[in-house]
Amino acid sequence: MEDDTGERSSFVIGLIENRAKEVGVAAFDLRSASLHLSQYIETSSSYQNTKTLLQFYEPLAIIVPPNKLAADGMVGVSQLADGFCSSTRKVIMNRGCFDDTRGAVLVKGLAAKEPSALGLDSYYKQYYLCLAAAAATIKWIEAEKGVVVINHSLLVTFNGSFDHMNIDATSVQNLEIIEPMHSSLLGTNNKKRSLFHMLKTTRTIGGTRLLRANLLQPLKDIETINTRLDCLDELMSNEQLFFGLSQALRKFPKETDRVLCHFCFKPKRVTNEVLASDNGRRNQIMISSIILLKTALDALPLLSQVLKEAKSCLLGNVYKSICENEKYTSIRNRIGEVIDEDVLHTRVPFVARTQQCFALKAGVDGLLDMARRSFCDTSEAIHDLANKYREDFRLPNLKIPFNNRKGFYFSIPQKDIQGKLPSKFIQVMKHGNNVHCSSLELASLNARNKSAAKECWLRTVLCLDALMDAIREDVSVLTVLSEVLCLLDMMVNSFAHTISTKPVDRYTRPNFTCDGPLAIDSGRHPVLESINNDFIPNGIFLSEASNMAIVMGPNMSGKSTYLQQVCLTVILAQVGCYIPARFATLRVVDRIFTRMGTMDSLESNSSTFMTEMKETALIMQNVSPRSLIVMDELGRATSSSDGFAIAWSCCEQLLALKAYSIFATHMENLSELATMYPNVKILHFDVDVRNNRMDFKFLLKDGLRHVPHYGLMLAGVAGLPSSVVETAKRITSRIKEKEMKRMEVNYRQYQDIQLTYQVAQRLMCLKFSDQDEHSLRDALQDLKESYLSGRHKDN
Repeated sequence: MEDDTGERSSFVIGLIENRAKEVGVAAFDLRSASLHLSQYIETSSSYQNTKTLLQFYEPLAIIVPPNKLAADGMVGVSQLADGFCSSTRKVIMNRGCFDDTRGAVLVKGLAAKEPSALGLDSYYKQYYLCLAAAAATIKWIEAEKGVVVINHSLLVTFNGSFDHMNIDATSVQNLEIIEPMHSSLLGTNNKKRSLFHMLKTTRTIGGTRLLRANLLQPLKDIETINTRLDCLDELMSNEQLFFGLSQALRKFPKETDRVLCHFCFKPKRVTNEVLASDNGRRNQIMISSIILLKTALDALPLLSQVLKEAKSCLLGNVYKSICENEKYTSIRNRIGEVIDEDVLHTRVPFVARTQQCFALKAGVDGLLDMARRSFCDTSEAIHDLANKYREDFRLPNLKIPFNNRKGFYFSIPQKDIQGKLPSKFIQVMKHGNNVHCSSLELASLNARNKSAAKECWLRTVLCLDALMDAIREDVSVLTVLSEVLCLLDMMVNSFAHTISTKPVDRYTRPNFTCDGPLAIDSGRHPVLESINNDFIPNGIFLSEASNMAIVMGPNMSGKSTYLQQVCLTVILAQVGCYIPARFATLRVVDRIFTRMGTMDSLESNSSTFMTEMKETALIMQNVSPRSLIVMDELGRATSSSDGFAIAWSCCEQLLALKAYSIFATHMENLSELATMYPNVKILHFDVDVRNNRMDFKFLLKDGLRHVPHYGLMLAGVAGLPSSVVETAKRITSRIKEKEMKRMEVNYRQYQDIQLTYQVAQRLMCLKFSDQDEHSLRDALQDLKESYLSGRHKDN
């Protein structure tokens, strides 16, 4: 396998569907040797669920069957790959390669865990589509990469997308989870404005990828979330454990998780002629992988020492599964029998090459010892040549750097060169304040040095084959080690580090209930508060009895920021992290839907309004009782009457469900919903108006507050002529007068229903309270009295 040091995705995805709108997905991660299988019914004709998964994985290649087999009205996965992932490599394989029986056999044999633990024995018939996709994906990877996947080496997960919160691709963009909106306009320095980049303090590539995966697909299982939060509780209360873990994790090389997967793949036995082109590259990777594995195993005793006294379940399980497992000691001893104890992992090119040449102990192979002697002689001769040139040509600052492409070369400061360089120096090239060059003598020594190094690698690889096979016998424990290190990196270096850098008590642990309210007290925007120290906190309370909040206020008063803040807080809580709030009790959310932004989509030839309607249609078709829906300015992209009608009808549709919804709007007429539907709550952002100027407080308050002509005030500030503004004020005053009369009639008509429902709301709140019996009796008595006085006042 190639050693890709970048952070880009390394997934290969297989896709297949049937005529019943079912889609099977097999996502194979080449970097961490894991296979993620999902099968679901596609509810959207535009394949929204599949698009969300594709955005989540960002595949290197997509494998699809040749012919279209989509239900009526569906575009088919092959066309989806062309349109949605146009820059991704598309591979078409014969339908016979998508063999679910073959896929089941492969997954059973390759999975690191027992098939019964995966649920494969019980559900393989149900998951036939994703198993078919797995068969094609594994077949292509083995053929393309020239490897064989080792038995019991893959980390396999089933139905992962349904064990996690679903956030569609549009919402990921709207909420700025991974990238900030308009990042191309604001420049690369703006990346810190996304949630991912704020939390990206992980030290390993695997930890960074796990963090990204968690933010795109947060957890839904309360037990798992609380296990992570318990771990954070211990890390925050035990400084010695927190700093000890931070130091221990630094001992593991950054590439540990990726390199461990090299032991999950075994190169196919083919002729030397076929491998001649990249044999050296493969050998280098194999040697460096063993050195890196040795370095990682050497770091385990320190990790074990730090974790020994840990109390939380998560850290305790890590200690039992990793630190008490004797197989790691066994692998370390096998490596110690062959690999020199002084060899360490390094990124410096020449040091790395030297260590690879001297990785094996002396005396293991006679021909290897001879090649090493030649390598040392030529390396010494090169440095002697550099000393000779320093004296002969009076170049005291001449250096002899090395890189993998050029080998050794001379670097001479420009200021040391008087006139022209002597003719002995060739390939002269200016590089900043230095001149890079070579000579015929150096070129000859370079060639001999490179040849000796190559001979060392070849002899080393021959000696390491047996060691590699012995390590592969216990490859499943290396998969577990990789998974654990990524999780610890995310928990310690991202979550705990982020919390510890904030002032005390700024982040708190969220509480979770099965059917309780969404209650956040003094919540803050996790990203913006790090930019603005004076961020004004705001809360939210939604329950089954009051499941919709309509937020009003002038432009720039903070509505969009507030909507984003609530969603990001829920996401942070469900990945198992503390949240920026004074207190929070949350009901687990299974899907987040957002409708924000007002821009034309030129790619799909959609106007602002059409884009708005497509996003709204996605919400209405896929909303569930446990969804969180956030909509900003629905209906403003068309005529005022049509926009108001659409917004009103969408609200009525959502009010009939148990889902929690937050609407931000300028349409004050929508506040009439609260007179007809008691489960609607009206909120507004506070604004002071003085001398035709608005002072934004960014503070959310209950009820409706009418700020007269705020749009016209902003128009005046923008420079609209005063005569135009005054005429507009007279027109809007007449319209408003008629609306207020009609609203007053509605209020009187629905007053009785409102009173009754307010009682129901209070009772729902008391149901989830932890007050004692005496306090509950007093609260019920107060509720009874307020209800009777309200009825009396109304009559």
